[in-house]
Amino acid sequence: MYVPHDYRPKDPAWVLDVIRGNPLATLVSNGPDGPLATHLPVVPVESTLARGTGGTGLVGTRFHGHLNRSNPHWAALASAPRALLVFRGPGAYVSPTVYDVTPAAPTWNFVAVHLRGTITPLPGGDETLDVIRATVRTYERDHDTGWDMTESVPYFQRILPGVGAFRLDVTEADAMFKLSQEKPDETRDRVVEAFACSGSGPGRDVAAAMRHYS
Repeated sequence: MYVPHDYRPKDPAWVLDVIRGNPLATLVSNGPDGPLATHLPVVPVESTLARGTGGTGLVGTRFHGHLNRSNPHWAALASAPRALLVFRGPGAYVSPTVYDVTPAAPTWNFVAVHLRGTITPLPGGDETLDVIRATVRTYERDHDTGWDMTESVPYFQRILPGVGAFRLDVTEADAMFKLSQEKPDETRDRVVEAFACSGSGPGRDVAAAMRHYS
């Protein structure tokens, strides 16, 4: 992903924040007939986060995910050791009407994170069950629901033969926070206000991101 200097994260913590807030990633890798893409839940392996390096703080970390074994993408992972995970944060259209200057051009404000790395399918059984449990624990913590999975573990075990888990070891990480940083402060403030007052949920999310990531 090409990231102009103005749109790089000022703080590596921003990148993990986007991933935690938008954990339904797109997994992209090569298949026998071309690229394959699957939308699936992904979580970081917490014990690896302290060793992350680079501008995003994620090079050298590890992520776990899982998908349906009936998905052709699962079979293709065995012969495609390199993969890309895409996480998409808030995004919305910016009309030149909010700039109050002429000439001007429309654009799109958005946040995205790309993680590239080596992908390894995991054996079934306990290793896959561990990934499912870790995924549940992460989401229940992040969504503050407090659900106890204990009574559902036998159900997890019954559906386990249909689940394919994997790990991705991150070798490259890019993050783009395209939030009108190239504009003068007064223009950026008008963009934030326009999004905040819009009737659009995505617009309000972008306004919040512009305020938070600044």
